[in-house]
Amino acid sequence: MTRDTDQTLEEIVESLGPLAVEWMDDVAASAIAALRALPEKGAYAREDVVTLLEDDFERGLLCARLFLALSKDAMEAELRRLLGPGGIGVRRFETDRVRFLDALDALGLPAAMSDAVNTVPVWSDILVERLRAGRGSAIQGQRRGRGLEDFVETALVEVFGANAYEMRGVFAGVRGRTAKCDFAVPGRQRADIVIEAKGYGATGSKMSDIIGDLDAIIDAKRHDQVLLFVTDGVTWKARLSDLRKIVERQNDGKIMHIYTMSMRDRLVSDLHVLKERFGL
Repeated sequence: MTRDTDQTLEEIVESLGPLAVEWMDDVAASAIAALRALPEKGAYAREDVVTLLEDDFERGLLCARLFLALSKDAMEAELRRLLGPGGIGVRRFETDRVRFLDALDALGLPAAMSDAVNTVPVWSDILVERLRAGRGSAIQGQRRGRGLEDFVETALVEVFGANAYEMRGVFAGVRGRTAKCDFAVPGRQRADIVIEAKGYGATGSKMSDIIGDLDAIIDAKRHDQVLLFVTDGVTWKARLSDLRKIVERQNDGKIMHIYTMSMRDRLVSDLHVLKERFGL
């Protein structure tokens, strides 16, 4: 085959079209059918939840998530929090039904069913739901991260004062090596303390990515530079293998300490110790 004529960016751009795909699969279709078959009532109770789950547990749990407006990850995290050890699947429902239903009651499922079925929607409700599912989900993730950064920054200001650190940049490490970090104290060019802060409300690849981010910092930092890791989010309970790897790095001395938001006093105390150690 001979070489064709040179193409231009413009002709490629003009030829682009949408990759239209059907959003509904068999699972979604089955859930919609189940919801349409749900008898309309003024109020729903525990027995209605039982019916929803007994017919097809996974489909029923999907319907429950829709009523509660929770993602799969958020729903699983809430169930683990409320149920504790022992799983959150169909076996747990069958062997520990009362407690399982208590957990769904605590999440407000019967009331959410009543509200959804008896609310008369207007056209704007449809667009609000589309906004919530798209942009809203992204905003939640951003705010979780910013909220954790604000938490760390408040502690830094308390201990070191304002402008005694730098945020979101690349710090200088050993032999010209560099890595990204969320906070560098007193600054990126000569950081004594490096802090990485990551919060999660949903499981996924990003929870594994943080291990790579931490390893990049560990590989770049000097031996006398201290690394602190601040995180939170109950969805870590669904990714214990990843969290375990981070704890192993702390146990190996590669991370000085791991903090959550409930450990603020320990964070502030350790920052005071480090302030004295480094003469900051």
